[in-house]
Amino acid sequence: MLHDILLILLGLVIGAVTGFLVARIAMKKYMQKNPPINEKMIEAMMSSMGRKPSQKQVKQVMNQMTRNM
Repeated sequence: MLHDILLILLGLVIGAVTGFLVARIAMKKYMQKNPPINEKMIEAMMSSMGRKPSQKQVKQVMNQMTRNM
């Protein structure tokens, strides 16, 4: 009885750790293929608002966004 409960708990722990590692690897791969935002997107966003952004402004926005993530 106790042996069975320990095996079930061990299986759950191993499954949780394996699932976490697989999900982490998949998420890293997805983020490398599809980054959340880049400089071109920021330029397009600022241009659509009627502003012509300088490279310095784009860098400032990128720095703010990476700092907040």
